[in-house]
Amino acid sequence: MKILLFGATGMVGQRIAAELANHGHEVTGVSRSGPVKGDVRDAATLARGHDVVISAIAPARDGSEPEEPFLDAHRALIDGVRAAGVRRLIVVGGAGSLQVAPDLDLVDAPGFPEMYKKEALAQRAALRLYREVDDLDWTYVSPAAEIVPGERTGHYRVGGDQLLADAEGNSRISAEDYAVAIADEVEKGEHPRRRITVAY
Repeated sequence: MKILLFGATGMVGQRIAAELANHGHEVTGVSRSGPVKGDVRDAATLARGHDVVISAIAPARDGSEPEEPFLDAHRALIDGVRAAGVRRLIVVGGAGSLQVAPDLDLVDAPGFPEMYKKEALAQRAALRLYREVDDLDWTYVSPAAEIVPGERTGHYRVGGDQLLADAEGNSRISAEDYAVAIADEVEKGEHPRRRITVAY
């Protein structure tokens, strides 16, 4: 497949690009500093002729960027993908919007790290934006609570809106296996118009 990847030079984006390339797909990586320069606001032009668009953009982790510019970027992405005639859009999301109890998201739970709160709230707002989109086959993929570079095992579990944790209560996935999950979703398209989460 021909795949357009925004945020291709980030920690997660790099691994998604590598995984998709290893699957034999033709990946065009876009970033502000990469070989193909641009951002999601250029989607109407850049996405033409692609089968799938992936967004691996993220809000500023230090909270220096207000929520609205991040949402504006996703609105521009949605409009651009529509204009380009591409139906499939996969979004690298956040874990903060996952439920840890009835009517309680992880980001609102006691003890959620303050340094990640603004990022998590921005990602949750983006998820709400996608849930209003009914003319694209989007999939919002939340990682586990902890996602860090590590081993590629090729194994992971898929969940819905609830945080996935192992028997010890740990919610984690390597960035490499998260990339495997993204590649699988690209190829199988099993979760259109919904949020999923992946974890060990």
